Parts: sequence; C-alpha cells; structure tokens
Amino acid sequence: MRIDFHTHSTASDGTETPAEVMRAAVAAGLDVIGLCDHDTTLGWVEATAEAAALGLEFVPGVEVSTRHAGRSIHLLALWPSIDDAAFVQMLAKTREARVERARQIVSLLAEDYALEWDSVASKAEGAETIGRPHIADALVEAGVVTTRDTAFDDLLGSDSPYYVPHYAPEVGDAVETVVEAGGVPVLAHPGADGRGAVVPDSLIEALVGRGLVGLEVDHRDHSAAERERLVGLVVRLGLVRTGASDYHGTGKQNRLGENLTTPEAYAALQAARR
Repeated sequence: MRIDFHTHSTASDGTETPAEVMRAAVAAGLDVIGLCDHDTTLGWVEATAEAAALGLEFVPGVEVSTRHAGRSIHLLALWPSIDDAAFVQMLAKTREARVERARQIVSLLAEDYALEWDSVASKAEGAETIGRPHIADALVEAGVVTTRDTAFDDLLGSDSPYYVPHYAPEVGDAVETVVEAGGVPVLAHPGADGRGAVVPDSLIEALVGRGLVGLEVDHRDHSAAERERLVGLVVRLGLVRTGASDYHGTGKQNRLGENLTTPEAYAALQAARR
C-alpha cells in the first residue's frame, strides 16, 4: 500500500485542483491520498468525490499554521471534524490574518518592483487561503523572478526585508484544538532548517503531553541527520513516523510518492482517531 497524505491543491497554494491531485495520485501509483491545504478544508468535497470515483482511499486533512516563540510551525490535522466550532474558527482567524499579511508584503514589494495586488489576487482565484506562493507567482508573471523558488530565495523568505509575519495560534493550543475536533495531529517537516529553525526536542516533548501523535520524518527538506534525530524522538516518545511528498503540483519540485507513510504507521494514525 502506497500512502501519501500531505498534498496541496488550488484551495490553498497548489497549482492543481483537488480533483486533479486525485488523478495525479492514481498516475503516481498511490493507494491512499490525502489533502492538507493550508488553513482550509475547501478542497475536501471535490477531492472526496474524485477519489471515490477513482477507487482511492482519501484522507481529509489541513496543514494548520501555528507559532511558538516567534517561530512558524506547521501542523497536519488529519480527519478533523468540520462541525467543530473551535477548529473552524481557528482556521478562519488565521486565513483572515494571511490576507492582511499578503497585502502588507505586496505594498512593501511595490515600492521597489512592478507588482499590484490585483495580480496577486488573480493568482489566488479559487483559493480560500492566500499566501506567499501567490505573491511569488505574480512576481514570476511580472518578470521580477523566474520561479517560485527564486522568489522565496530572493524576496519572500523570513530573512527578507519584505517579510511580514501573520497571526497563528500557539502550537500547543492548536494541537489540543485538533484533538478536540476528533483529528490526529502530526508535526509537518519539523526538521526543515531551510524554512527556519528546526522544532527543538523540548518542544516536541511538551507537545506529546498535549496530544501530538506523529512526526513527519520522511520529507525532502530533511537532511539525513535530521531524519536520524526525529527517528530517535519517535522511538523515545512513542510517536508515529510518517512520510509524505508535500506535493504542490508545479508550484514545487516535490513529486507525489517521493516519501511515503508505511501501512503500519497509517494504521496507528487511524487507531488514534477519536
């Protein structure tokens, strides 16, 4: 069984619709496919229908934006209930903050480059979550940079003068909210130092006490040393080791199925559902 449940669609910052992601999963030989768009469940209905038509097992999820000590931390919420008011409100508040943040970044960039908000908004058409990738796409269209990756390297990274943070819930609170919503919380790419400081052991240990179930160990942004550190934590803390592509269509180089979750780990995640 080939399992990849961390992917993105046009509901956030992917370049393929939810249905197209499902079809791409079949082409990649996957048996279980998930959708974890940033701070939204908008793509679930379309993805669920297409996965059923294709004979795929679908995992509904969200990549929740969180923070701790000024650091951005991403949390995968698998199988959360969209009927849980606290969970829905948490996502909505972050999405609203993302829009204001995007407008501020565009305003700063427009002082030095030919960039307008309408261009960014057109790139995010159909998305419920607006993010820096949409700004990157607008910069590519304007000829300022050649690719999304270049935009992040040169203009949109956390060390850029154009960078603006946005509100996100404290990671421990978010873990508890996901659990209360019947979801299974897994830290996304916690050792990806290219995205900022790695999530330290002490914080992961504390999050276990608040309901954390798994760590995304196998991810293309993790070095061999980081994978080894995270495996040690999985063993010591009794967590579930997961792996996934973090697929964004043509928005990133990540390919479906390049990292997978084992059937045994998938069963453990399912057993953790409330």
